[in-house]
Amino acid sequence: MTEAGYRDLTNGLDPQRLAEHVRDGMSENDRTVRSLGIRFDAVAPGYAKLRMTVRDEMLNGFGICHGGYITVLADSAFAYACNSHNEQTVASGISVDFMAPGRPADVLTAEAKEVFVAGRTGLYDVTVVNQREELVAVMRGKSYRLKGRAVVEL
Repeated sequence: MTEAGYRDLTNGLDPQRLAEHVRDGMSENDRTVRSLGIRFDAVAPGYAKLRMTVRDEMLNGFGICHGGYITVLADSAFAYACNSHNEQTVASGISVDFMAPGRPADVLTAEAKEVFVAGRTGLYDVTVVNQREELVAVMRGKSYRLKGRAVVEL
């Protein structure tokens, strides 16, 4: 048990190894990430970087990437960053702003960074850029931790 009677969810792993274990455990069951072909570029404590190629079935009636797919990519990076400490964490709210369209065959990269965590709540900023490093979207996510619940058992 740790502070306030909660069990140790790290099993003594250093924070980087813990974040990698969480990524591996979460991604085994993440059908959304798999079905959209989302790949992991990096994960670290409070951080995740994921990428996705815009496919034809992701295009809307204007021939650009539907905002929902861009949001899924950003939200997935947010989820892996939030949960990197091995404590089940869910979104309590997100706000997404689109700056430019995702075009067919673009490779979009979402980078999520932990801004602030206190108690059960956290704040994360996510940027989505294309392969030319042009800003496509920004997302701010608020998180809520389910204290004492491990993402993966170690």
